[in-house]
Amino acid sequence: MAAQCCYLADANLLQLVLVCLVAFSASVLSGLSGFGAGLILPVFLSPLVGIANVIPVMAVVVSLNNGGRVVAFWRNVEWVHVRHVLAFGLPACIAGAYGYTLLSSRWIGFLLGAFLLASIPLRRVLSRIKFRFSSAGERSAGAVFGFVNGGMTGTGVILISILMSAGVNGTALIATDAVVSAAMGIAKIALFSGAAILNLDLAATGLLVGLCTVPGAFVARKLMNHIPARIHAWVMELVVIVGAVALLWRAAL
Repeated sequence: MAAQCCYLADANLLQLVLVCLVAFSASVLSGLSGFGAGLILPVFLSPLVGIANVIPVMAVVVSLNNGGRVVAFWRNVEWVHVRHVLAFGLPACIAGAYGYTLLSSRWIGFLLGAFLLASIPLRRVLSRIKFRFSSAGERSAGAVFGFVNGGMTGTGVILISILMSAGVNGTALIATDAVVSAAMGIAKIALFSGAAILNLDLAATGLLVGLCTVPGAFVARKLMNHIPARIHAWVMELVVIVGAVALLWRAAL
């Protein structure tokens, strides 16, 4: 599906600067809340790399973004929950990523736009559910999340809700989410590379944008106790709504 052109060479400087600034800002948001980068960045990446290539490029970006969060919050990782989620979640993620490789660019655009729109009420519903997962329940929920995450981006809200329902909170929530997301991101990169839909040019684009996200985790660590979560959630939702409508419009053309 990946087009054989040089996205970095073809992009103008202003476009690259905008994407990199958005990448850094989205990284700060995800560092504060555990999700956000995967919802916001596709909106700005799709004009640069094309809708069909957003998910493979985001796999690279998100892996670097979560890698930065892993380093920043390493001491707070709760490894037992990492093992629970990845037990079935990692194989399911690979299956979901393979399913993505079978889709046309139009279907990718529709599904991505629809998921981004659905993520807003989904986040609000999940935040209100006071459900408690057992270890077995956490593993099963991890499988569902892994499959959805394999073929989509911006699914962090689901993982955050699973971990919170398993009793993970605070900085441990951010750290544990980062490890799980980074592991799944690496698995997606391996599959997309093997399927020849993540070429060197797309990988380089993801690397550049992903490197811009790394400092955001450390900024978020400093800001965590100073910015109300409600404020950045409102900003994120506004950007996601506008971007999702734009993606659906482009897919329909």
